[in-house]
Amino acid sequence: MKNTILHKADTRGHANHGWLDAHHTFSFASYYNPDRVQFGVLRVLNDDIVAGGMGFGTHPHDNMEIITIPLEGDLAHKDSMGNTEVIKFGDVQVMSAGTGIQHSEFNPNHDRRTNLLQIWVFPKYRNVEPRYQQITLDTTDRHNKLQQILSPNADDAGVWIHQDAWFHMGNLDQGVTLEYNRKKVGNGLYVFVIKGSVNVDGQDLDQRDGLGITDFESVTFEATSDAEILLMEVPMFQ
Repeated sequence: MKNTILHKADTRGHANHGWLDAHHTFSFASYYNPDRVQFGVLRVLNDDIVAGGMGFGTHPHDNMEIITIPLEGDLAHKDSMGNTEVIKFGDVQVMSAGTGIQHSEFNPNHDRRTNLLQIWVFPKYRNVEPRYQQITLDTTDRHNKLQQILSPNADDAGVWIHQDAWFHMGNLDQGVTLEYNRKKVGNGLYVFVIKGSVNVDGQDLDQRDGLGITDFESVTFEATSDAEILLMEVPMFQ
């Protein structure tokens, strides 16, 4: 029998630093909620708005798979592996921090904000060699269907990470119904509504709501308005 946990948008942690307006689905930085530390290996889901010309100074990471999905505007990236890139809407970026990396990120546009999702997933293996990957996806391929944007397999669609996880995005017209079938036994599914409203197996979700689902084989989605969704299938145990 399916089990679910609902995280409404207005119950997320919130920190407004002026240059950064951040909402945290799971415990992060000064926001700590013992009931919201992680969902399986999904450790961080941050919804960040970065003011024009501002950003995150150089800082370290290790033993984490870090995925960045820009929703609006651009994000300039620089890291200790020598990568200097700009990511924008339609792109997906992943860093396997592994034995350790340092990076900085900032909004290169002084006249408009950047909105991004930053997602951290615990890796399957510790102390891997750090790596960087960035791809540009055709967002029309997610119109009324699910576009795979991440998997464990370098030869599969989207970016890949060191974990048995699959991410999909979909842009659904109102009234469209889709089904998602679990890829790996024992995995859970975390649904995040980027825009609009969706009914997931009878549970109504609105913009920026999240729903964790475990003990399932398939999940049905109905867009109750035009909607954009992110699905993250992840192992429930490290």
